[in-house]
Amino acid sequence: MTRTPQEVFADHGRRLGTGDLDHIAGNYTEDTVLITPRGAFHGHDGVRQVIGRLLADLADADWQLTPGFAGDVLLLRWNAATTEHEVTDGVDTFVFRDGLISAQTVHYTLNHRTA
Repeated sequence: MTRTPQEVFADHGRRLGTGDLDHIAGNYTEDTVLITPRGAFHGHDGVRQVIGRLLADLADADWQLTPGFAGDVLLLRWNAATTEHEVTDGVDTFVFRDGLISAQTVHYTLNHRTA
């Protein structure tokens, strides 16, 4: 049985928490595409690059997520904060296919936190 987008997204969150990029990539199709302001990244190598940078930028962050599902598409608005950095404008879009993530857009502005 194929997982719902909600189930995939919940599992994605658990996998992100491990920091294991290979484990995270397992929730994406082989032909996935991730589009960021830095360009398009393809396949599991692309997942490792994009998600690896996100996790490095926001190591041990506190996250606030606002998901909005419509069929096989998710619009995710998010904020995150670490002791040194914060993001207040995070927006991702996910497209799901056959129980996996087949496409994702990622956009956020990393700011230094002020005291």
